[in-house]
Amino acid sequence: MAMQFEQLTEEHQAFIKEQAMFFVATADTEGYVNLSPKGMDSLRIVDERRVDWLNLTGSGNESAAHVRRTGRMTIMFCSFGEKPLILRLYGQAKVIHEADNEWNEAISHFPAFTGARQVFRVALDMVQTSCGYSVPKFQLLEERSTLTDWADSNGREGIRSYWAKKNQRSLDGQETGIAASLGAAGDPGARPAHQKVSPADPEATSESS
Repeated sequence: MAMQFEQLTEEHQAFIKEQAMFFVATADTEGYVNLSPKGMDSLRIVDERRVDWLNLTGSGNESAAHVRRTGRMTIMFCSFGEKPLILRLYGQAKVIHEADNEWNEAISHFPAFTGARQVFRVALDMVQTSCGYSVPKFQLLEERSTLTDWADSNGREGIRSYWAKKNQRSLDGQETGIAASLGAAGDPGARPAHQKVSPADPEATSESS
């Protein structure tokens, strides 16, 4: 049976810290709804009413575009172990880019990832738990290093070049706000977000929205 809470309890916080991954959902007032899985050491519980999470560079940047326009975000955690549980955080998010005054403080709470792109600060409106009885049991093998290896091989300047080409607009053509971090209006050769890439394209190896 679903239960709603005004803020995170100690039990909720303990459950979140045990999870190896979470899911983030955002949407504009119309167009595509985005849902992305997240892993690695990329989420912090600030207090009972706020969480921050670090967004790493990938081929999509939907969350940033949606948050700029609506602010809405849902984060979901689910147990894959013996005790079933689904935990959803509903809230209003703010996106912080490298060019923003808050960047240095926001990024200081996370590991130094070469591919760090944005930090999302989420003020919680509601917390909801539900049974999770239909979620299968899984065992974690290990974290994937593919995304961090790719970012490290490109270097920070290579990552900014990637932002210019791939991260400036959403699938619906909305601005993501990352252009200010490029030190210019952006790259006129930027690839539209909806343009497909060949599996052989090295840029197809990274997915993060």
